[in-house]
Amino acid sequence: MENLSRSLSTKKPKEKKTKTLKHYLKLSEFRLQWSIFAILVGIFTLFMIMASRVFFGFRIYYSFMIVVPFITILALALTPVIICKEIDLSFGSIMGFSGWVFVSLSASTGNPTLALIISLITGLLAGLGGIGNRVVGVKGTVLFKSLVGRIGGVVPAQALWAIGLAFLFWLVLNRHKFGTHIFFTGDNIESARMMGIPVNRVKILVFTQLGFFAAFAGILASLEVLSFWPSLGEGYLLRTIAAVFLGGTSVFGGMGTIFGTFIGCIIIGSLEGGIVAVGLKGFWIEVIYGLIIVISASIHSILRRRT
Repeated sequence: MENLSRSLSTKKPKEKKTKTLKHYLKLSEFRLQWSIFAILVGIFTLFMIMASRVFFGFRIYYSFMIVVPFITILALALTPVIICKEIDLSFGSIMGFSGWVFVSLSASTGNPTLALIISLITGLLAGLGGIGNRVVGVKGTVLFKSLVGRIGGVVPAQALWAIGLAFLFWLVLNRHKFGTHIFFTGDNIESARMMGIPVNRVKILVFTQLGFFAAFAGILASLEVLSFWPSLGEGYLLRTIAAVFLGGTSVFGGMGTIFGTFIGCIIIGSLEGGIVAVGLKGFWIEVIYGLIIVISASIHSILRRRT
């Protein structure tokens, strides 16, 4: 009985320590998310002071609602991949190739819905782009209006798609078993295997969904301008990665939030317009993206050493 009581007494501090650690991690995550939101408020306040004529008008925000959703969809899909302690840099190529498939099939078959389905399937398979082409016979269709139309003549539909997908990704990562599997796999793959988590299947699924949503983003971008160019996905790689890291997702895996990624996308998506509006050259945009990635990786490296 004495041995049993001793063993129980030795277990209690460990359990208490585990609960304290979990509480600390949740608190750190909460602080991180609201810190990112504070950065967003600070940046927009700065832009409003330095370029008040632009940032107190509706047109700049209308432009953001058109452009930012493309980055957001890619970043949301990339977040589970990085949480899983993996990286995939092919989503830009998939975005471009899937956009080409959609445009080509729409023109040849005259059936944009069929083209959409095949293009999304193509995104799962991945690939490389083609030649420039125009989207024919799509404008004015139900598909066009539902994907990139203007709700009430004001709000671009892709903005609502981005918000809806953000909520979907949040549900999966925070309220579904698969989300738990992603975090455990990224945190410690060997422990995840010992717990019975099918880590190989988890990784395949996170890569597959990234290809799917990269294709979806490519379709939306092609529909918005009613044309396709082989360079479609080139400008999204650095911005998407920067948005994910700025949002608090650790480059070392096992940590990340959808809310942080969503706010990070708004910051990254608005930087280009804001920097140009205040009179700086476009060169600084790429510099800032690179600095965000380096600083984010450094911060997470320091935090991991402390824990």
